[in-house]
Amino acid sequence: MTRMSQFSSPLMLGFESIERSLERVAKSGDGYPPYNIERLQGEQGDRLRITLAVAGFALDDLDITTEQGQLVIRGRQKDEGPRDYLHRGIAARQFQKAFVLADGMHVLGAELRNGLLSIELERPEPEPQVRRVRIVEAE
Repeated sequence: MTRMSQFSSPLMLGFESIERSLERVAKSGDGYPPYNIERLQGEQGDRLRITLAVAGFALDDLDITTEQGQLVIRGRQKDEGPRDYLHRGIAARQFQKAFVLADGMHVLGAELRNGLLSIELERPEPEPQVRRVRIVEAE
């Protein structure tokens, strides 16, 4: 049985990679770590700030990459060896959070302050382009 999707229309050509990206994001429903996304006023286009609550993670425990049109943030805490906890309410867990990036979107930078990791992104305003396609007469 063939699976139908929003992108299976014959008028939507070349959107297979977007469909795969959306499927990956839909499968990653874990809410850890909590995050905010803000829209900032930019001079030349859309600017966004993603802020993740990463208390307990040091700078060396965090990694940010862009892979196949996605912004991927990973956190790995190092095990400090055996301890004798009377109560353990702070979990030391790893995470991976992925955000799909629109075409032209790029990361401006990242900052870790007071347990909050902020990542700024920008999508420059696209310049309108019209290109005429020449038609040749078949012989």
